[in-house]
Amino acid sequence: MAGTVEARMQEKGIELPQVAAPQGAYLPYVISGNLVFMAGQLPMLNGEIQVKGKLGDDVSLEDGQKAARLCGLNLIAQLRQALGGDLDRVERVVKLTGFVNAVPDYAGQPKVVNGVSDLMAEVFGDAGAHARAAVGAGSLPFGVAVEVEGIFEIK
Repeated sequence: MAGTVEARMQEKGIELPQVAAPQGAYLPYVISGNLVFMAGQLPMLNGEIQVKGKLGDDVSLEDGQKAARLCGLNLIAQLRQALGGDLDRVERVVKLTGFVNAVPDYAGQPKVVNGVSDLMAEVFGDAGAHARAAVGAGSLPFGVAVEVEGIFEIK
């Protein structure tokens, strides 16, 4: 039987991608006490990067938001694996940090990162409300448009 979070995702038509393998020498997550620290996730769908480029140049705000949302879907997929498949163990999304590959004078990072923030509210309800940073970056791994990392409190 699907848990409450899984049922909410199913009701909203939210499907999680396959869990991506780490792209370097690091762990995809670390559980310390009642916190899960998630490594940065890229806008990948089943092993393929979906959105490359720079905001303010060749990536639109809408595509940046879609990239951030996809990073969030990958965070949730990785989190589900970390929790043995039980997303109902999530007490709260504590903090998200979104990195936006952008031209130097781009100032729309908060709007881009709303793509992942909105997803967390959809999936986790009130527990999806979180602290956040939206940071501009001169470049990101593999030329992706967005990367997002997160900290989650668990039962």
